Amino acid sequence: SGRQPLKGMAIVITGTLPRPRDEIKDLIISLGGKCPGSVSKNTNYVLAGEEAGSKLEKAQELGVQILDWDGFQKLTGTGQK
Repeated sequence: SGRQPLKGMAIVITGTLPRPRDEIKDLIISLGGKCPGSVSKNTNYVLAGEEAGSKLEKAQELGVQILDWDGFQKLTGTGQK
């Protein structure tokens, strides 16, 4: 598609989401982003699903922006129109 709305962004996934995690990870990468396994001060967003655990707490501690699934779809432009 050539669209890279996530270019240079690091998005950490935590919790249970409506799509398989590997699929979401592939989507993030295809949109130009990175999908690190842990939260750091260089993380742009944490995509938090149901039962998000320690990564969510770490994000809140570091002041990293939290996305829910709807927010993620808005950010990536992948929501149902």
